[in-house]
Amino acid sequence: MDKTDKPCCSFCGAEKSPTVPLIAGNDGRICEACVKLAHQVVSSWGQRRKNQQMAPQLRTPAEYKRHLDESVIGQEAAKETLAVAVYNHYLRLLNCDREPVCQLGEQVELEKSNILMAGPSGTGKTLLVRTLARILGVPFAMADATTLTQAGYVGDDVDSIITRLLDAAGGDVQLAQWGIVYIDEVDKLAKRSGGGTAVRDISGEGVQQALLKMVEGTEVRISKSGRRNEHSEEQVVDTRNILFIAGGAFPGLEALVSSRIQPKNTGIGFHAQPRREAPSINELMASLLPDDLHEFGLIPEFIGRFPIITFLQELDHATLLRILTEPRNALVKQYKQLFAYQGIELVITDAALSYIADQALARKTGARGLRAVLEAALQQTMFNMPSQPQLRGCTLDLVEREDGGRSLEVLTRMAEDGSERIQSGSSPVVEEKSVLSADF
Repeated sequence: MDKTDKPCCSFCGAEKSPTVPLIAGNDGRICEACVKLAHQVVSSWGQRRKNQQMAPQLRTPAEYKRHLDESVIGQEAAKETLAVAVYNHYLRLLNCDREPVCQLGEQVELEKSNILMAGPSGTGKTLLVRTLARILGVPFAMADATTLTQAGYVGDDVDSIITRLLDAAGGDVQLAQWGIVYIDEVDKLAKRSGGGTAVRDISGEGVQQALLKMVEGTEVRISKSGRRNEHSEEQVVDTRNILFIAGGAFPGLEALVSSRIQPKNTGIGFHAQPRREAPSINELMASLLPDDLHEFGLIPEFIGRFPIITFLQELDHATLLRILTEPRNALVKQYKQLFAYQGIELVITDAALSYIADQALARKTGARGLRAVLEAALQQTMFNMPSQPQLRGCTLDLVEREDGGRSLEVLTRMAEDGSERIQSGSSPVVEEKSVLSADF
């Protein structure tokens, strides 16, 4: 280059000037605009590598449902809804940078569809989401809505949800932006009536408003140190591609649905309509509409961020019986494995299983009640097992007592003579007449 020639950018040809500085290298120069462009190109390379890693893990909705069937019994409608929603969400992410020839004639930007799950406690909401995240192999974070408050108050800010997701991704921002966030107990965010007092609802409606931008899609700045008000390096996480799933029991929601589909009868005498049989909770939840959630206490803006609404049915006796034995991590299999660690075979009769399902159904805690009943029935046996090296087998059975009641008792088998007998001081009696007795 001649001395009269001005230095220029080797990429775009911009001449050096007071407003256009150049960075000189061994054989060339580059301006600030080209540096920014190069950074964007390199960043897109990293995104494409993430896409290539995720592509082999994307399966059909039928395969997702088949995997969910291995862990969750029943809830067919909810599993199909989740499988389709997750498939469409990651199909959108994997094809967001396709060339125009692979798309429609005009550019169409697809928006994500977050999911809201409603259903009684213990019906499998958390298990469904956790199983889906494990199948996909994406980061998963679960947050409890009851601990969230508005910024500036004691409690967790909504930004802490993204911090947990980033921790689950090992600090990888791009990987975290493919993750799934499950917000549990979202029904506890229902706004409360003020009763004439101007009290700020910092843990109810205030949290709903704080979650709006995050759920829809925004850039959240997370400090690497994890502390507030500290001048440290920040990481920016874009939530536009994070799938948010909210779940809650919504107690009393079925009454709101019932009042809508079955208005009160105001007729008198001959004009009165005949009494109709009250629909079940499952039938009422099948008619759930966004207006019912608004009546419950969720603000319309929050409901609108979750266009997919599904419900989980209340568990009946037959479903609880299947939950005990059929899933891959069934409760009976867990206790059998726990006994097998000590060289003891555990057998639970069909009559005992049916009785356990009845007791759990009476507790109205869903599948969680099954573990509570089993734990109470086997507690004394598990206490005595380590002190009995001759013990080889235990059978949990339902026996008839002299007073006409029924109880769960453990029959033990010793290695000495192979005889079977009811262990002295066996597990606590489960009374049929007093389901919620102090023994539990």
